[in-house]
Amino acid sequence: MHSQINIKTRRLLLREFIKDDLAAVQSYASDSEVVRYMEWGPNSVDETREFISRVIANQDEKPRLKFELAILIENKLIGACNLTITNATTKQAFIGYCFNKTYWGKGYATEVAKKLLNFGFNQLKLHRIYATCDVGNIASKKVLQKIGMTKEGHLRENKIIRGEWRDSFLFSILEQEYNNIKTV
Repeated sequence: MHSQINIKTRRLLLREFIKDDLAAVQSYASDSEVVRYMEWGPNSVDETREFISRVIANQDEKPRLKFELAILIENKLIGACNLTITNATTKQAFIGYCFNKTYWGKGYATEVAKKLLNFGFNQLKLHRIYATCDVGNIASKKVLQKIGMTKEGHLRENKIIRGEWRDSFLFSILEQEYNNIKTV
């Protein structure tokens, strides 16, 4: 049995996924507007069920490298976020987030991304955290800049989204930079 992760932000709770989250996840994961810049989706119910099963299985990994968390406001699941350790030796991880579009534009992504940095640097003792976003995803680019990440580059045609090659921006923040800005 793993230890349950519960992370509180000012307005939100980040917690482990459970099987009962299926309907709430499906409501945004099946929305073509929500997944516009994602490599997955829009999801069928079976694809969402497989996602939830996979992330629940990841909760018991030893050592744990993938932290895929449900985002809740007032006990209502409104999205998902993740921190995935990509190299344990060099202490690097990437973060990501996805929200039901009803909750866009309210600062929740910034709030969640700040907490992921706090979790990564303070709990997991990481050295570098990075993120990518589609070059067309202006809102996500702004979130990554707001939390203190530096744009490192422009990755050309690094993803295929619904059969089309897409470019991404690469952002990162180092532990010492995070400690200097105190984003949380």
